[in-house]
Amino acid sequence: MLRFVLARLSQSAITLLLFSVVIFGLARATGDPLTLVLPMVATEEDFANARRYLGLDRPLYAQYVTFVGRAATGDFGTSIRSRRPVVELLRERLPNSLALAAFSMAVSLLIAFPLGVLAAVRRGTALDSGAKVLATLGQSLPTFWVGIVLIEVVAGRLQWLPAGGSGSLAHYILPGFTLGWFVVAGLMRLLRSAMLEVLDAEYVTTARAKGASEVSVVWRHALRNALIPVVTFAGVYFAILVTSAIVVETVFAWPGMGRLAYEAITGRDFPVIQAVVLVTAAIVVTVNFAVDLLYAVIDPRIGLAS
Repeated sequence: MLRFVLARLSQSAITLLLFSVVIFGLARATGDPLTLVLPMVATEEDFANARRYLGLDRPLYAQYVTFVGRAATGDFGTSIRSRRPVVELLRERLPNSLALAAFSMAVSLLIAFPLGVLAAVRRGTALDSGAKVLATLGQSLPTFWVGIVLIEVVAGRLQWLPAGGSGSLAHYILPGFTLGWFVVAGLMRLLRSAMLEVLDAEYVTTARAKGASEVSVVWRHALRNALIPVVTFAGVYFAILVTSAIVVETVFAWPGMGRLAYEAITGRDFPVIQAVVLVTAAIVVTVNFAVDLLYAVIDPRIGLAS
């Protein structure tokens, strides 16, 4: 088990290091941020002084070494546009993104698990057909369109919920549902497929032959063995909810990491772009590492074989 953990930790560290190189290069491919920060009347001398002050006049390899060295200690530099430490911006926005992602995932699990299991148990019924339609819509409708429709109907015409911002539980519902609908669709379809495969297994037939109740067979014997692909999907998509919520956070004016990334990209704010993407990459790597460990808990043979 220790060998399994050390191997996954090494893979995670290498992944983050490679990712830091990619994001460092891509951030600078967006253009010169000083053209957006300095006034139009700025002279060449003003540009040169600003580059020297921000350290942008140094060779790229020197900038990268400084970036990685500081990032390892939690120092991501200072925002070019706001002149604030990037760490402060992350501390303000990251909790909001994590809270929204946790809310979306919790709602998704509460809906997807019973629907997926019941759709498999009652295969071919109206419930199964309805679940398939819901899954198809969830995976085909664009997120931004769902968000705009919810704002127009629920927040605008019906005025049941706020259209944007944060502060109360009501503010979570519309962006949380918009984010989570795709996850509900994916989890439900995956769980249904896994359950259908498991329900035909010999040990399930044996459990029924021994007199076990249908509830025990489904929720105790079959569900646990169908969880591994579902755990993978749930873990990965929790990270995706945090890291790819830029559209939803922009549509609903949610003060999270996605909106911060959008503001940084449009403003060519290198330090903020690098920090946001690197932190979100660290979240994805951490979640994947946790999923790998959970594999070993669900099925100890995985840890022993690695």
